Amino acid sequence: MPDVALIPPPLSPTQSRPRLAITLGDPAGIGPEVVLKALANLRSQLPSSPALAPEITLVGDRRLWQRAYQTLKPKTAVPLADPETWPLLDVPVTHPEQIQVGQESAASGAASFAALVAASQAAQAGQFDAVVTAPIAKSAWKAAGHLYPGQTELLAEVAGVTRFGMLFAARSPHTGWQLRTLLATTHIPLAQVCQTLTPDLMSQKLDLLLDCLQRDFGLARPQIAIAGLNPHSGEQGQLGREEQDWLIPWLNQQRQRCPQVTLTGPVPPDTLWVAPGQAWFQPGATAHDAYLALYHDQGLIPVKLLAFDRAVNTTIGLPFVRTSPDHGTAFDIAGQGIADATSFSEALTLAAALVGQRQAES
Repeated sequence: MPDVALIPPPLSPTQSRPRLAITLGDPAGIGPEVVLKALANLRSQLPSSPALAPEITLVGDRRLWQRAYQTLKPKTAVPLADPETWPLLDVPVTHPEQIQVGQESAASGAASFAALVAASQAAQAGQFDAVVTAPIAKSAWKAAGHLYPGQTELLAEVAGVTRFGMLFAARSPHTGWQLRTLLATTHIPLAQVCQTLTPDLMSQKLDLLLDCLQRDFGLARPQIAIAGLNPHSGEQGQLGREEQDWLIPWLNQQRQRCPQVTLTGPVPPDTLWVAPGQAWFQPGATAHDAYLALYHDQGLIPVKLLAFDRAVNTTIGLPFVRTSPDHGTAFDIAGQGIADATSFSEALTLAAALVGQRQAES
């Protein structure tokens, strides 16, 4: 596994160690593996400075955590953390024997759902500062009778918020530049995007993004690029009317409403990602502090192209921090000991950093 700097900056006198809950994810997938690899890497970097480490609690059925450890230990040369050596919030499931590695099922969906509910409720109650979630399978949740589009929506329900967003962050290993991309719409069919996008929705997402950049990243005067919807951003109405009819007027209103923010756009989608690509690979290249993409693939194709093994999904708008790796359950390689834990390590790093930033601002 590539070396990842998991050690957070030294704490100020007013800060305490971030309290992170790590969920099991789908136990039939690679979630337990990437968690245990990331924790072993974290522990190896802090042999003489445990006071700098976040306080981490595993959440999920103890038997499933231990089974994953015992199964994977002889299959990988990469160190694994023994779950018995970490604090653990046990969330027992009824039939753990029904869960087979590499095979999603109602039983595995029930286990991942129960762990997330327990972690998010505890965070909402103030027991944790952040929840770092291992990947789940939406189809397994559905098989278990839990009809949520994903973890984000369940977290928002537990937290009692209706305005939330999916922000993807990634730190370049080449330059240190940080890519931040918010999606205006998420898991909906492409045919519904034009009907779903409205000035009100865009204002909600922009407000969430501004609050996140200021509160979580310490950017008081951020520069934000906003994507166009159509090719060439509509080319003055020749390739689509959305930009002319409402997106450009909305953007002009936001510039007046938020004079402390630099808002660029609507930027043609095919050129929006040129500057981020340069900033990712070329030291000294500059780009915007954040990007607001209008639909799922418009934002995530470039994110995954640049940072597939490093991108982190963070839910903004929650009262507590939530991060997760930007990959799925990978049932096809589960239990083989070959999963790459870099993205999960980055999720831990970002969660601790965001908690620290919030503490410093409070």
